[in-house]
Formats: sequence, structure tokens, C-alpha cells
Amino acid sequence: MTDESHVDETGMLLRQGGGFVLRRDGGGIWTLELSRVPVDLIAKRVRVIGRRIGERHVEVEGVQPSA
Repeated sequence: MTDESHVDETGMLLRQGGGFVLRRDGGGIWTLELSRVPVDLIAKRVRVIGRRIGERHVEVEGVQPSA
């Protein structure tokens, strides 16, 4: 059984309005709820791990650079 609320995605971390989004490698965009703003990773390819808290909204547990 898979946990549909779990998110483990790669893409481009971007500023949007007053927040941040992940432009997913697989297409589409996640709006991110971040407890810490990874300023050194903005506009770079990252891996985001977290859980869905809405249709296209993710509560982020971790952000790290992606190869």
C-alpha cells in the first residue's frame, strides 16, 4: 500500500508571489509550505520531501540539491 500523501519530487525551486513553488520535473507545480527558506537553493534543481496538505500544496520536511 502506498502513502498518497507522501511527496518525494525533483524540480526547480522558484519564488512565486510571497512564497515558493517546485516546478516538477514530471510536469506541474507544487506550492510549498517551508519552515526554513533555502535561499541558497532558489532557482536551482532540488529534491523536495514532504507530505501533501492540499491538491497541489506540500508541507516540506526537507529540501536538498539534486544532481
